[in-house]
Amino acid sequence: MPTGSNYQRPYAPEFRREAVALYRRSGRPLKEIAHDLGVSGESLRLWVKQSAIDAGEQPGLSSEEREELRVLRREVRVLREEREILKKAALSSTLRRNTPRHLR
Repeated sequence: MPTGSNYQRPYAPEFRREAVALYRRSGRPLKEIAHDLGVSGESLRLWVKQSAIDAGEQPGLSSEEREELRVLRREVRVLREEREILKKAALSSTLRRNTPRHLR
């Protein structure tokens, strides 16, 4: 999935919810509903699956849990990068302190 501040999901959450509701109440095949809505069958299938997870009808990570996991992973990545920067700064400082002045 693309990341960055400019990334927007191609379909609004309201559209997704309405598409899932339409599929559930219509009794029509998923691919037919998807075609009528102009989305891929796979997208609609994933929305239906995630909706079932969010409703507790199926095991898996809820949308809120997925968002929390995404945020925590980003935080871990940033902390690891900061730790590496601090390690390099500490090493550089130690080397400067332990190197005789005439060799610097």
